[in-house]
This record gives sequence, structure tokens and C-alpha cells, in this order.
Amino acid sequence: MPSATTSLKLDPDIKERIQKIAKERRRTSHWVMREALGEFVAREEHKLQFHRDGVAAWEEYQATGLHVTNEEVNAWFDQLDAGERVAPPECHR
Repeated sequence: MPSATTSLKLDPDIKERIQKIAKERRRTSHWVMREALGEFVAREEHKLQFHRDGVAAWEEYQATGLHVTNEEVNAWFDQLDAGERVAPPECHR
């Protein structure tokens, strides 16, 4: 996919810090900014998906009442930690 050009106004302090990082890493400021933006976007997408998954789980619980208790999950984790290959607990009402 071809790259798109955009302009970005930076505070002088941030610009200087980016330039220092670029110099130490033997990269261009452009590379540093692309890396930073890429990591930020990936992190934010992950947060948004985590939120969407939580909302979907809550809605499913409200609709079905199916759940697993904290005690059941902890007991399952204890079994896994002990090296046992066990299925996760089943959801119930």
C-alpha cells in the first residue's frame, strides 16, 4: 500500500527528544515517529477490542445468566499450575 503524507505539529521539546532517540538508534526522526505511532495505534486498538469484548460478555451474561465463579476459575488455574490438563469449568446459572 502506498504511503500517505500528513503533517504534524510537534512541541519543540518532543521534536528534540525524538531527534535524540533517532540519533542514538541511528535512525531517522521519521522512522522513530512512524514506530511510535504504529505502537500507539496497535495499543489503542487492543484496548478498544478489550472493551468491546467486555461489553459483549456482559450483554451475553445479561441475556443468558451463564457464568463461572471466581472460585471455579481459581481452582481450574490451580490444576493447570499443577501440570494437570483439565478442561475449563462449564458455565452455569
